[in-house]
Amino acid sequence: MTARHILVVGGQRSGKSRFAEDLVLRSGRRPVYIATGGAGDAEMGERIARHRTRRGPDWSTVEEPLDLGGAIDRAAGEGTAVLVDCLTLWLSNLIEAKREIDRETDGLLAALGRTSAAVVLVSNEVGSGIIPDNALARRYADALGTLNQRVAASVGRVVLVAAGQPVILKPSPVSEIAL
Repeated sequence: MTARHILVVGGQRSGKSRFAEDLVLRSGRRPVYIATGGAGDAEMGERIARHRTRRGPDWSTVEEPLDLGGAIDRAAGEGTAVLVDCLTLWLSNLIEAKREIDRETDGLLAALGRTSAAVVLVSNEVGSGIIPDNALARRYADALGTLNQRVAASVGRVVLVAAGQPVILKPSPVSEIAL
């Protein structure tokens, strides 16, 4: 488990990216943004533009849709704080490219273990609604749930953002939870 890494999860438009950006900026380290999504349509292009404008010129940006572990290896260094936004789109890219998700996740977790940088990873929580009615959507929701669990197990902190409000999930006072 790597204490300097944080997973930030939440629903769509929950405020998780803004919260993660603030974490990186407050670290006092040089901010690096690893973008996993591309502008596949006009609406996504507008989202990306809003995020870039909000971050400002102090951020270095790396665009990497597939080789997330390699991107962390290349971008992260002593004195940097890396924001990966987001695992949700990365997983979509892996599925579309017919990549082996477990192997790619192993590579991501290995990179997190190697780096001296602080890394904040953003991911959506999609498993709180109804079970999707088609096989691809079910496969995706299952795969994202598993990915989030694996990343959460490997980082020191997990934060859920809902309605712009952070709730710390890890570390949790498990010893205080009992029947």
